[in-house]
Amino acid sequence: MPFDLHSRLAERRCAHLYRQRPLLETPQQPEVIVDGQPLLGFCSNDYLGLAGHREVIRAMQQGADRWGVGGGASHLVMGHSTPHHELEEALAEFTGRPRALLFSTGYMANLAAVTALVGAGDTVLEDRINHASLLDAGLLSGARFSRYLHNDAASLAKRLAKAVGNTLVVTDGVFSMDGDLADLPALCATAKASNAWVMVDDAHGFGPLGANGGGIVEHFGLGIDDVQVLVGTLGKAFGTAGAFVAGSEALIETLIQFARPYIYTTSQPPAVACATLKSLELLRRETWRRDHLNRLVARFRQGAADIGLALMDSPTPIQPILVGSSERALELSAALRERGILVGAIRPPTVPVGSARLRVTFSASHTEAQVERLLDILAECWNRLAEEPEADA
Repeated sequence: MPFDLHSRLAERRCAHLYRQRPLLETPQQPEVIVDGQPLLGFCSNDYLGLAGHREVIRAMQQGADRWGVGGGASHLVMGHSTPHHELEEALAEFTGRPRALLFSTGYMANLAAVTALVGAGDTVLEDRINHASLLDAGLLSGARFSRYLHNDAASLAKRLAKAVGNTLVVTDGVFSMDGDLADLPALCATAKASNAWVMVDDAHGFGPLGANGGGIVEHFGLGIDDVQVLVGTLGKAFGTAGAFVAGSEALIETLIQFARPYIYTTSQPPAVACATLKSLELLRRETWRRDHLNRLVARFRQGAADIGLALMDSPTPIQPILVGSSERALELSAALRERGILVGAIRPPTVPVGSARLRVTFSASHTEAQVERLLDILAECWNRLAEEPEADA
């Protein structure tokens, strides 16, 4: 048999790495029904609670009434509708850049940007724990590819000294499995000294970070001269779907001309763009959402420390609890679920071996009482688990 798929799947089960899709039977919200079970969820990336906002839903319904439900074609054929164009202009203004370009997914945006900018004879340097879409983009670009130590400007400098051709430094803004921030001031200064460009995927930063929700670039007070390529995802804090790249006029025109994931993909439904325009308005107007979210995160970190949980250095709504072995992470996730709490276990290869964790995420839709409930049940389950002997990872 040329493809022994059953053995591969069996090996993954034995290693406690088998993945299963929970079936969500409600909209994105704190109180959900998953696989028929009512649960309090702490694993959505809907950070500002906009995915179920009435005004966003209404904007999408009205958009569908006017523009239909399909993009119809790629942007370069006949799929670039007025809502797409208006959203691109709004995102450019929001990020303080000349132009922005819409994509159907964040994976596509990252793949498009990297592969359109560098190729054979060039260099792409990436943080060691970048998102898989960024790593794949670097590998597929055909450029000389190397990873520097996590958030380490000195390690980046060593690799820059060996770079050839056009050089692109690529990093997440907020690292999705750790929740920590990229040290952008140091990374950008190091890149600038070597005439390299910087690309930031701020999928998890837009919305929660910055005085106006403008993400990590706004958080650090940086501009287009520091971060030439800025990528954002619309399916997280914006509460809708899709992604964008923001930058100079020349950058966006280059992507339109050379980025294969953009050229050869049908545009997103125009109604989604209508919804995103409304969510962008709410993101900027309702600043209380970020304030409330920050209070929830601060309370959780204090409570987790009192329990004795091992948290990571994260000021964001992503609050991973380090557990260690994959088996133990699954046990803790299952124990929480038995008590009505939904938190996913993150295991290799998404994170390094021996660093399996529960990835707790917060939304502005969560209440303080719900966070207290999470902490109470976490304490009970953690203490019970600590009394049990741990198997090998």
